[in-house]
Amino acid sequence: MKNRPVPVIVVSALFIIAGGVGFVYHLKDFSEPDAKLYEVLWIELVRLIAIVCGFLLLMSINWARWLAIAWLLFHVIISAFHSTTEMILHIAFLLLVGVLLYLPQTSAYFQKKSKQ
Repeated sequence: MKNRPVPVIVVSALFIIAGGVGFVYHLKDFSEPDAKLYEVLWIELVRLIAIVCGFLLLMSINWARWLAIAWLLFHVIISAFHSTTEMILHIAFLLLVGVLLYLPQTSAYFQKKSKQ
């Protein structure tokens, strides 16, 4: 097993935790009488994508970096309909994750897997 760079571990853990906590949190939405089933299913799917993305990053799947960026970009777009503070925080997370996943040591970690 190769050593994973710390930025990969941190970003992966954040995606797995955020996805897992969000998934469990939104389970209660299924029991609400005025809940729209298709909306709740989409929310849960987005949370599952975060969990899968975290595990794929740990497995050094190169395209998972793009999935992580796309997931966060989706949240930036969604947060544009909410508060300005929420949007700024999502943009900050997007920039931070983008930098962490494309550091030279992180890029080398993902390139090793694709050359094998």
